[in-house]
Amino acid sequence: MRYNFDQIIDRKNTNSIKYDFTEKHGKPIDILPLWIADMDFRVPEQVIDALTKSNAHGIFGYSDTRGEYVETLKTWFNDNLDWKIKDEWLVKTPGVVFALCTAIQALTNEGDAVLIQRPVYYPFSSSIEKNNRKLINNPLIYKNGRYSIDYADFEEKIIANKIKLFILCNPHNPVGRVWTKEELTTIGDICVKHQVKIISDEIHSAFTYPNHRHFVLASLKPEFNNITLTCTSPSKTFNIAGLQVSNIFIANPNIREKFVQVMERNGYSELNSLGIIACQAAYKYGSAWLNQLKTYLKGNLDFTRDFLAKHLPQIKLVEPEGTYLLWLDFSALNLSDEELEDLIVNKAKLWLASGEIFGEEGKQFERINISCPRQTLKTALIRLKKAIKSI
Repeated sequence: MRYNFDQIIDRKNTNSIKYDFTEKHGKPIDILPLWIADMDFRVPEQVIDALTKSNAHGIFGYSDTRGEYVETLKTWFNDNLDWKIKDEWLVKTPGVVFALCTAIQALTNEGDAVLIQRPVYYPFSSSIEKNNRKLINNPLIYKNGRYSIDYADFEEKIIANKIKLFILCNPHNPVGRVWTKEELTTIGDICVKHQVKIISDEIHSAFTYPNHRHFVLASLKPEFNNITLTCTSPSKTFNIAGLQVSNIFIANPNIREKFVQVMERNGYSELNSLGIIACQAAYKYGSAWLNQLKTYLKGNLDFTRDFLAKHLPQIKLVEPEGTYLLWLDFSALNLSDEELEDLIVNKAKLWLASGEIFGEEGKQFERINISCPRQTLKTALIRLKKAIKSI
């Protein structure tokens, strides 16, 4: 079956956070949203069919997963990431951010320091600070248009702040790095050495571009597996974030028990019944759709790169190795943060993710979501071109 990713689907009036709450967020009503990380594509037909069949049954009671669910996960992660998981490692949550907060509460005390690498997915920061932990930053190094890890600073921060927990983003949102086996091994070894536990957010693992491979950190060494909580979800992969289902893998039984105890203390028990069905159907039958999607996204990336080079050379694309989120460097425009925001929102009428929400290091950057029909992306880039030409 061939999927039509060029189809433009009207998402307005569907309770879409992306489209239906522009005024609530203080944005112009005619703005084009390319900010939040969900896609403008229909999910695989097999997922729709599975949900339709469940809807026809008409009863949506308390639900849990059965053996087939775990077997489906095993097959998916083995076939796609060369990662062999065990049944007992699995803890199901309604989302990865929920899992982040749960792990922070389970593995640290108020006042403890938690390490992250900015610019990074902004709920990392809020999850730490809203749980009354101390945020410690190991800034990524930005040089010659590429990001890397400052290992010396990483270890120094761990020692100086008595770090107990590190949150890794791989593939990295928003800078698009897919950390290599060597990079992951280096940071993993440092964490083992200093007895630092790791939350590894690998929600974008399905999206890597040619010549880049995603390695599951926990799979690289038994010692890493023993200290890592690996966060996964079909939500980004198959555009089902609204169905609220994530799969967290925790091999260490003591860590897993602490995690579950906090979940129970916070009153969480069952998954969304439709989320279970969608997850299983997506992982079981969605590979063809995903492969076609990745080809289409590569085309969107190529289109964006070519458009910027031809029409907007002053905007630098940080070449992504993974994710459908592009990190754009606007620093050559020499605009203040307020002027850049005015340019994007009020002149270009675009709603992108402002770089500063990812940390101080993100200032003068914008994140754009390219998981949309190419015509929508073209419209956005033409708007940006016209706005910049006007300044």
